[in-house]
Amino acid sequence: MSSRNTVFLTEQEADHIRKTVNDRLKRCSELVGHAREPRDSKAAISHATGAALMADMAGGGSDTLPALAVGQPYAPCIVSLRDLRPMTLADLQMETHHRGRQLTIKRASPVVTLAARSWAMVQDEEGNETERLEMCLHKSRHGVDVLDSASVFVIKEPYFTLTDQGEATLRIDHPSDLIVCRDEMANSSLTLAEDVNGHNEDAEKIARTCKDKGNAALQLKELLLAHAEYTKGLNAARQDVVYHINSDLARDLSRNRAHVNLLLNQFDEAKTDATASLIGREDQRSKELDCKAYLRAGCAAYNLGEYQEAKGFFEERQKLTPDDKDARAYLRKIDMCLREQETGTYNWKKISAGLSQSRPRVDAASFVGNTKVDDSPGRGRGLFATRDIPAGGMIMCEKAFCVVWGHESEALIAMTYDVRDDRIRASPVGLSQSVTQKLLSNPSQIEKVMDLYGDYPGDGSNVCNTEDGPVVDIFCIQDIVSRNTFGLGSQYGEEGASKPSAGLWIRAAYVNHSCVANTKREHVGDLMVVRATAPIGAGEEIFHSYDESSDYDTRRAALMTTWGFECDCALCAAEKADNPAVRKKRRELAAEADAFVQREHRVNAKRLTIAKAQRLLRAIDETYDANRYKGVPRVAIQKIQDWLAKASPRR
Repeated sequence: MSSRNTVFLTEQEADHIRKTVNDRLKRCSELVGHAREPRDSKAAISHATGAALMADMAGGGSDTLPALAVGQPYAPCIVSLRDLRPMTLADLQMETHHRGRQLTIKRASPVVTLAARSWAMVQDEEGNETERLEMCLHKSRHGVDVLDSASVFVIKEPYFTLTDQGEATLRIDHPSDLIVCRDEMANSSLTLAEDVNGHNEDAEKIARTCKDKGNAALQLKELLLAHAEYTKGLNAARQDVVYHINSDLARDLSRNRAHVNLLLNQFDEAKTDATASLIGREDQRSKELDCKAYLRAGCAAYNLGEYQEAKGFFEERQKLTPDDKDARAYLRKIDMCLREQETGTYNWKKISAGLSQSRPRVDAASFVGNTKVDDSPGRGRGLFATRDIPAGGMIMCEKAFCVVWGHESEALIAMTYDVRDDRIRASPVGLSQSVTQKLLSNPSQIEKVMDLYGDYPGDGSNVCNTEDGPVVDIFCIQDIVSRNTFGLGSQYGEEGASKPSAGLWIRAAYVNHSCVANTKREHVGDLMVVRATAPIGAGEEIFHSYDESSDYDTRRAALMTTWGFECDCALCAAEKADNPAVRKKRRELAAEADAFVQREHRVNAKRLTIAKAQRLLRAIDETYDANRYKGVPRVAIQKIQDWLAKASPRR
């Protein structure tokens, strides 16, 4: 919840963004329900091919921030593919969400890859019609551009609209609205049951063939293909005609897919697959295979932060192989995490020594036992202390749910124009992308993220899964990340304004703002350590400052622009009552004091320098009304006051 890195737009640039978005919205409103106009296929594909070539030559090296419109949410499809009626490109209507329908298309051009979107020309199954298809923002999966990963797709409840340039397009915002059909297996999973129903030999042959293909793809590190082959094999091997005769085949496929899921950071499915592969027989080969399964289940549970469950899996592995050094090492690490989680005791020296730009994330558990989420009058929900915490005491230490560091390829900031409040903001869309990817990979985590505050509450369906896979409402995620992101500063080198580090901490997101905060926070890698700056009693609400500017007008504007509220704390109430001329004078003096602190060394300072600092302190202090600011911090004097407290004059 720190304020974003400052990005300056000229008035002309801001007006251009607003005009482009509003012109599109006006044009779209005029075209609602209009029939789609056919395209010249040859010209459309040729144009896309040229655009793809130009994008490849540019190589994504532009320093220009992408601009995106937000505040026009619509719900993702929550209906399974089997329950949607087919349609064709010719059936499309402008500015329409074709609810209850599905559209199968095949890619007909190279993919044009841009910073915040990808697009290509697609055709219907017969190749008679051609149309533009674009994926906005959430355009990649496991580092691969989705449109580039296959040539056949099924769109659930297609949305047909206009681009900002006024060109007709099929638009995908929610990743779950696009079903990818692997080229060599297109439609096979949908018809598999019909093909092999009642035929044991055919089903078993398909399962074994898929297992072999999956193993070959895994050796080549083609993880998505390996996952798809194992999945197809499992669909065959789990049929009654096969499973009742050869259940070990399904276990082998589950065990192998668990390994691939771990490599893809899909820990939910990895744990499910690993436990499904357990044999439980006493022969040596079965024990060896179950050791693999327990290892994979334990690693998955550990990465989900389910340490007790992970401990159970590794203890079962140790029972099978009592001399297993790996199991003992994992159990020691899990016991350490459980101690961190329960006591808040960390080996900070070891943690800090293990951090670097190439390894910026901490392998540690969160300690949040001193806190609880509860209702906060006038603020919705807040975080409260569950016991007395002394000044300087640690309130909590939380590992980030998701962090994108400024030096990582996922880092991306976009200028977002929110049509709901007519404001343009610099938004950490790279973090939104990463949070969405993590939720798609681990749907068990969706509920706790969706529980956080965001302006858009969703459609109220609370559907997180269909038989086609996880469902994540990206408009909810966009608003949640916008309102709950924290910056991490520059722990691993300087960052430009276009690529700040940002993260989402679930527990810390419940902490409400006050300019008179009772906490301070620091970051160690992706751990957020929150300490009390004053004694906090059990049941007392925990606050921190979202914006620490000493100037009232600057702070007020930042809180309204980024978080959408006006603070009414004691400090803001006192400063609001000041004459604007007084606030202006204080702002100028504070700027002079800040420059002084940056320029002058405290050690061996000249007496004239110290005297100047004292004069600055008095001048700033005189801008505060003694009665109105009684018991209220005078934040503009804090830096120069700290400088004087630590200054040592020349002898």
